[in-house]
Amino acid sequence: MKKILAAFLLSSVLVLSACSEEETIYDEIKDKGVLTVATSGTLIAASYYDDADQLTGFDVEVAREVANRLDLDVAFEIMSVDGMLPAVETGRVDLAANDFSVTENRKEAFTFSEPYKYSYSTMVVRESDYSGIYALEDLEGKINGGGATTISSEIARHFGAEVETYGNASNEAYLRDVSIGRTDVVVNDYYLIKFGVAAFPDFDIMMHPDLKFHPTEQALVMKKDETELEAAVNEALEAMRDDGTLSEIAIEFYGEDASEPTEAEVEIIEGLDI
Repeated sequence: MKKILAAFLLSSVLVLSACSEEETIYDEIKDKGVLTVATSGTLIAASYYDDADQLTGFDVEVAREVANRLDLDVAFEIMSVDGMLPAVETGRVDLAANDFSVTENRKEAFTFSEPYKYSYSTMVVRESDYSGIYALEDLEGKINGGGATTISSEIARHFGAEVETYGNASNEAYLRDVSIGRTDVVVNDYYLIKFGVAAFPDFDIMMHPDLKFHPTEQALVMKKDETELEAAVNEALEAMRDDGTLSEIAIEFYGEDASEPTEAEVEIIEGLDI
C-alpha cells in the first residue's frame, strides 16, 4: 500500500512539474526572438508596399515598434484578411495587424490589445452619381466590394447589399470596380477610404460626403486567453502612447492623429450583430 501511495505521489509531482514548465505562446516567442504578424500588404495607409517595395503602413509600423519594445525581431506573413484570424487561432502567427476592429463577437474567440486607432465607417461611391446612395438604406440591392468576413461587409449585408468578395486584392482593384460600375460601393474605414481615394484621382470615385456611421476601435489580434502576450503588448502600446510615438506614426500615415478618439458625429447602427 505504501509503495502504491509513493508511486501515486511521485506521478502527481511529475504531472504538476510538467504543467508548471509548459511554455506559453509568449515564452515560445521570446525563445525564438521573433514576433510573427499577419498582415495584407495591400491596404493603403495601413499595410502596403511603398515605392521602394518595402512593407509599411500604420498597422505595420505599430507592430514593428511593439516588437522592438519587446526586444524582438518581427516577421510579417502576407495573407488575405479572411485568412488572418484562422492563422491566429491555429498558431500559425502570433498576431494579426490589419486594421481589425474590436467587436463583441470577435472578443468571444480572440484576445485584443488595447485600441491603438479610433475611427468610424463610411463608403466609397461614384462621384458622378453617388452610386445612387444617399442614406444607408439605399445600400439595399447594391453591390459592395469587400472581404467575405470583414465588419464592413457585414454592415453592407445588414442593409441588403450583395457583397462581391476579393482575395488579397489591392485597393486599386476595389476602387476601379466602383469607378467602372462593376460594383457600386465599398464600405470601409474612414482613414483607409481617405487615402485610397486620394491615390487614384483619375477614378470616378469619392468618399461619401454625408454618411458617417459605426464608430470603431482597432487593435492587434491574438489567440484567445494569451494573457501574458496580451500584457506585454499592452505595456508596449501604453509606452508608445505616453511618449507620443503612437501619435507620430498615425500622423505620418493618416495626416491626422487616428490614435485618439474621433470627434466626428457618427451614427450608431442598431441591430448589427458583430
